[in-house]
Amino acid sequence: MADIKVNCSELVCEIKVDCRGENCPIPLVETRKAIRRAAPGDVIEIQGTHVSSKKEIPLALEALNLEILETRQDGDVWTIRIQR
Repeated sequence: MADIKVNCSELVCEIKVDCRGENCPIPLVETRKAIRRAAPGDVIEIQGTHVSSKKEIPLALEALNLEILETRQDGDVWTIRIQR
């Protein structure tokens, strides 16, 4: 099951969504939950292993006009960082 953790400083929260081992549509659904939870300016970091989700999540973010800060791959695990 996906795991969402929130860490807030005085100015901004960083929300981490761990979807490693989850298949579609779970990573996209959990990303959308995190976006709804986030305030403007908050950073959301999504980690996953499902190849299709790595492609689908950026498309959904583009449709929502959200900024992708970073996309990286480390072995089988991809990470996408966005700012709401």
